[in-house]
Amino acid sequence: MGYTKSSNPVLSEKIFYASRSGSYSEAMTVNGTVNKVGLLLFFLVAAASYTWGLYNDSMDSSVVMPWLIGGAIVGLILAIVTAFKPAWSPYTAPFYALAEGLMLGGLSAMMNVANQGIVVQAVGLTFATLFAMLFAYKSGLIKATEKFKSGVIAATGGIFIFYMLNWILSMFGIGLNIANGSDLLSIGISLFIVVIAALNLVLDFDFIEKGAQSGAPKYMEWYGAFGLMVTLVWLYVELLRLLSKLARR
Repeated sequence: MGYTKSSNPVLSEKIFYASRSGSYSEAMTVNGTVNKVGLLLFFLVAAASYTWGLYNDSMDSSVVMPWLIGGAIVGLILAIVTAFKPAWSPYTAPFYALAEGLMLGGLSAMMNVANQGIVVQAVGLTFATLFAMLFAYKSGLIKATEKFKSGVIAATGGIFIFYMLNWILSMFGIGLNIANGSDLLSIGISLFIVVIAALNLVLDFDFIEKGAQSGAPKYMEWYGAFGLMVTLVWLYVELLRLLSKLARR
């Protein structure tokens, strides 16, 4: 069939099956998807620059907090909408990138004040991981076999449950110290999550490539780029958390 599974919740094989239910004059290409990723990164960085500057000018978290929270909420809503309506991705994906940029810019600025240089390190590691995983995938060092996919999907699901458990407990003022602490166990958990996020990139590359080979419609380039952006945002945030924990030791 030429389709593959992805542990990224917005890149599922059912989406590509559904997208081929009609006739299209243009088909999805890998190069087209790469171009869309570049555009989404531009939108994200532009929005992040605004809240970054806003915080550094005021040094007051209350100034950027509405943008941070609002960006996170709008980004989540747009992600859900895009997951259910891939045909809308040419319109929703750019706004998702802008919303996430507003959130990441404020968050990054605050964390950078607490630990100078941490953002540069996190950005560098994010792109280094992206290209390393792309090289590993294209060279065949890491193959997206069914066993590999199943393992990454299971690990990602476990991480999601861990996130939800920590969130629910935090609502009652409990929280999990192993999620937010700076001890070796907490650092080890963050490192594990970073590794799983990185492996998700391999599955995303494979999924996009198979989608292009299968002749998915042109708008799926935006959807594929959106799915990859979801993973990159997750990877960057987790790298920030990991570096912050290491800095506190």
